[in-house]
Amino acid sequence: MVAMYESELLAGRFEEKRPRLQAVAHRMLGSAEEAEDAVQEAWIRLQRADVAAVENLDAWLTTVVGRVCLDILRARTRREELFEELLDQHADPPPAAPADEAADPEQAAMLADSVGKALLVVLDTLEPDERLAFVLHDMFAVPFSDIAAVIERSPAATRQLASRARRRVQGASPLPDLRRQHKVVSAFLTAARSGEFDRLLALLAPDVAMRADATAVGIGAAQATHGAQGVARIFSGGAQGARLALVDGAVGAVWQAKSRTIVAFGFTLEDGRITAIELVGEPGRLEELDIVVLE
Repeated sequence: MVAMYESELLAGRFEEKRPRLQAVAHRMLGSAEEAEDAVQEAWIRLQRADVAAVENLDAWLTTVVGRVCLDILRARTRREELFEELLDQHADPPPAAPADEAADPEQAAMLADSVGKALLVVLDTLEPDERLAFVLHDMFAVPFSDIAAVIERSPAATRQLASRARRRVQGASPLPDLRRQHKVVSAFLTAARSGEFDRLLALLAPDVAMRADATAVGIGAAQATHGAQGVARIFSGGAQGARLALVDGAVGAVWQAKSRTIVAFGFTLEDGRITAIELVGEPGRLEELDIVVLE
């Protein structure tokens, strides 16, 4: 009975960590299916571990997920190298695919599963160790000392890997600043929940526009609201059930019921202020969104 109770307690603690672990694995691998497999592997390893000896469960699980993802990335890189070697052995190149079939279906599926298409394309150019160092440190604030243990390098070498990856990412594409987005959207939700009207005004652009689709309107949202004063009045004291989330690779929010997303909030930012808010409630559109809850 005691063992069963402890097992249920451990499962509950793991489920609390699952959203963050899923987000880490998704950023690392760019595939929802592979991310789920990596998180499940972490659960299997946790069940086999001496949990009493684990001082920081968050750090332990992040390390395990990082190692699993690193193994997957290295295996993926090796498969690509072997495939290239096989191609080199043939004298005649394979025939070109028709224009409408040129895209690799697996690559297309990977991009569709990514939390941010532009980011995934750039991350795919990084070496596995670089990718892990950059994702864990820059996106999830994992200390270099912890990352170093995963890739079996010194903290200084790990810092250099992340720095090199950061330069390549920043130089390859004008990717959204997720940290800046997180700071602004998180502050906005906090101000809304506590009814800080002036703080909301400071975070909204004067000409901010908020729009909702028909389903969200049916739930009670206004179809269209323009101007900081109007939007701030709607949110002041509200958003109590909104949870911070990645929505198609950008920081947004969701309102859920029994873990099912009812409404997704998309935010557009310029110069540190929110210029547009879109509320999506139509089930078909929600199914097309890639949502990773952060809270």
